[in-house]
Order: sequence, then structure tokens, then C-alpha cells
Amino acid sequence: MTHINEEYIEEYIRSILPENVGYLRELELYAEENHVPIIEKETAQLLKVLLKIDRSKNILEIGTAIGYSALIMALSTDNDCKITTIERRLDMVDLAKKNINNTKYKEKIKILYGEAEEILPSLDEKFDFIFLDAAKGQYLEFFNSCIKLLNEKGVIMSDNVLFKGMVASDKLVIRRKKTIVKRLREYLKYINHLEGYTSCVIPIGDGVALTYREE
Repeated sequence: MTHINEEYIEEYIRSILPENVGYLRELELYAEENHVPIIEKETAQLLKVLLKIDRSKNILEIGTAIGYSALIMALSTDNDCKITTIERRLDMVDLAKKNINNTKYKEKIKILYGEAEEILPSLDEKFDFIFLDAAKGQYLEFFNSCIKLLNEKGVIMSDNVLFKGMVASDKLVIRRKKTIVKRLREYLKYINHLEGYTSCVIPIGDGVALTYREE
């Protein structure tokens, strides 16, 4: 349970979603068995719907992990869409490459190995959609680098912004997580008051923020 919604609501929403099969189901099982965080089932469904509506042609992801969300994005977009994803852990890069290469999307997804704060300033292309799912305490830094890369009418989707409910309630805060919670609160306030952008926070999964760049 993520503490974002009542358990019965969370369970109901997940129960009505179609089950993944094949490689996606294998990745879900791997993540569960090896305690690798991947996007929640309902968050993945939101991501699919957004991309089908948006019809993005160039996507950036920060935080590849095992490649699960990159594959979700790949199957939700047209064949001519390109996905660039950044991962700082070499073991995850190797695993994600293996997982992606076992699918028909291997030519569609490019993995960049390194720290996002170093890679983002070096990118010289624009993106229609950016999925932010990396170190939560660095979201504001990542965001300010990402908006320089975001096309007009582009969207940034930030995952885990309510952080198991801790961001919304001091009663849930774990002492060792206080810094992350403080930074996420600052991040959400920042994006909701940023001129030229419209943001919203959606209480599904572990909390999702959507930020739209105006023309």
C-alpha cells in the first residue's frame, strides 16, 4: 500500500486493469522478487493513456531501472517515436539493455549511462514528453534542467511526488526521510507557481505530478 488512497480504492483500481503478459509480466515479477522499484500499475496505465493522447515523437526518461517504464512508453507510442532514458547505475543499465533487447522496441529506446545532472545539460535536442522517476531529493534540479529541453506544449510527468503520503502528512513522515519530504514539498510548490507552466498533482500510485509548458 502507498498510503495515497484508501487500500480498498487502490485494490479496486488495480483489479479492473488488464494484466500484463509476456516480457512486461516477467519484469513485474523480477521487480517484486528483487525489490526493484517500478511504477505502480495504475501509474503505468495513466502513462499509457497520456502518451496515446499526446502522440509524442521524442521522449526523455530520467531513471531507467530495469527498463520497465521505457517499455511501457515504447508500446504506447507510434513507431517513429524515440525514447532516450538515463540511468546512473551500471548494473541497471546492463539489465535494462538485456530486457529491452528481448523486445521489438530495441531500436526505439536509447539508454544513456551516467548521472542525470551531468547528462541533461549536454543534451542538444528537444523533447515532447519527459518522465521523471529518479532521486526524489533532486527533482527540482532535474526539473530546471528538463524545462530547457521541453518543447512548447510539452509535458513533464513526475512520479512518487507524494512519497507514500509523507509529503501530504507529517504524521506519516519517517525521520530518515525528512529531507526528501521537505524537498518534494518545495518541488511541488515550485512547479505549481511557475509562470508559463500549468501543473497538477494526481493522488494515484505514489503520487504523480503533471506539468504542461504553455506556448
